[in-house]
Amino acid sequence: MRGIKRLSDTKGFTLVELAIVLVIIGIILGAVLKGQELVNNAKMKRAYNQYREILSAIYTYYDRYGKYPGDDPNANPRWAAATNGNNNGYIDGLTLGCGASSTSETCQVWLHLRLANILTGATTAADGTKAPSNAYGGSIGVGYATVQGLTTMWIAFDNVPGDVCTSLDEMYDDGVYNTGSIRGSGDYKTNPNTIYDIYFKL
Repeated sequence: MRGIKRLSDTKGFTLVELAIVLVIIGIILGAVLKGQELVNNAKMKRAYNQYREILSAIYTYYDRYGKYPGDDPNANPRWAAATNGNNNGYIDGLTLGCGASSTSETCQVWLHLRLANILTGATTAADGTKAPSNAYGGSIGVGYATVQGLTTMWIAFDNVPGDVCTSLDEMYDDGVYNTGSIRGSGDYKTNPNTIYDIYFKL
């Protein structure tokens, strides 16, 4: 009968055509994965640069006023919006995610740095104490605390993936979560898919 095609008359893809399609798909997947790796590396570098920026800001303040921000006993005479610190040589406490109107030293750090025009952000007593966010969407904290047996001043980031913590520790310290100048809230090498707080020695 005319007009009816038999199954044997239809043409399919040749092996060469299928191979070409698979190669193209492989190239696209490779590009996507490489792009994701570049994004992840950029975020990790941004997080470490944030630590360095805050470290530099704190010591710029110290160089200018002779006191740590937050601990400065002359902050209020200098700026009416600020609360004085107790001048004990430490930034007391370590709060991640400081909110509005906090008078604790660990939160006044942000207001003192902003009022000194060292960091950008709000300079009111209400909003100037709010902690900035890190590259992973968590908060940043600064202060004196005991982390994995070491009591000193720290710059801390929360909400950081374990694999990122591991990479940062291996690149910039000893790679162990509970020793050295970079420490974690848990063993991020053993559990890389968990979220941790990571602490950088001030």
